[in-house]
Amino acid sequence: MSGNLIPLPDGHVWAEDTGGDRPPLVLLHPGVGDSRIWEPLMPALRAEHRVIRYDARGYGQSPAPEKPFSMLDDLVSVLDHFGLSRTPVVGCSQGGTAAIGLALADPGRVTALVLLCPGISGYPVPEDPALEQEFEVAVKDGPDAVAEIGLRLWAAAGRTPEVVEQLRSAARAWLATDGYETDDPPVRDRLGEIRVPTSLLVGTADRDWLLASNREAGQRIPGCKYVEVPGMDHLPPLRDPERVLTQIRETVPK
Repeated sequence: MSGNLIPLPDGHVWAEDTGGDRPPLVLLHPGVGDSRIWEPLMPALRAEHRVIRYDARGYGQSPAPEKPFSMLDDLVSVLDHFGLSRTPVVGCSQGGTAAIGLALADPGRVTALVLLCPGISGYPVPEDPALEQEFEVAVKDGPDAVAEIGLRLWAAAGRTPEVVEQLRSAARAWLATDGYETDDPPVRDRLGEIRVPTSLLVGTADRDWLLASNREAGQRIPGCKYVEVPGMDHLPPLRDPERVLTQIRETVPK
C-alpha cells in the first residue's frame, strides 16, 4: 500500500489518500485488524471516491503511541490534515465507535454513517474474569498467543491467512497501546441524536453481547437501515466485501 506518515498531536499515523476530485469517503478499521482489511473493497471504492484510510496508533504501519491519545481526537486530526470538512464515514468495530462519536460531537462534519459491527461505547459488556486471566497469561507469551485468543473470540467464521494476519496485527497493537488510549465519551444513550443516513451491518456469528448491542443501536438510531448477516463474524470486509460494498453504496449519498 502507498501512503505516508502524517503528523498528529504528540505522534504520527500512517494514512493513504487516493486523491482526485471524486466525493470523499473515510474508512476506519476495526480493533481486530488494521487498514489492510479494506483491501478487498479498494478497487471499487477507488473508482467511485477519494478514499482516505489510516492505521490507528500502534496498528499496521503507524508508530506505537508514546503519550495518551483518543481515537476520536485522532480522527478529527486526520480529517483536518486532509482538509475534509464534511464526509461520509465507514467504521468497523472500534472504527464504528469513532465514527458515531464524530457524528455526535460534530454533526455537521458527517454526511452519512456506514457501521459494520460497531462498538457501542456505554453498552455494558459482561465481565469475564476467566477470559481476563487467559489474556494475562497470553501476554507473557507474546502477541501470537494473544492473537490466538482474538481468533477464537472474533473470527468464528474460520481462519484464513488474511484473517490470521489481521488478528496478529491487532494483537501487536493491543500490547503497544495498552495504557495509552483514553476513553472517548460514551455514545449509547445519545444514538437517538444521529440525524444522517445510517446503516448498520452485523453478523449472527459475532459475540452475543456485541450482536445484542448492535440490535439495540439499530433500533435507537433514527431511520437506521439494520442488516443482520447469517454466519458472519466480526470481520465483514474480509468475509463478504461485496455485501459491504452494497451497504456503502446504498447508504452514502451520490
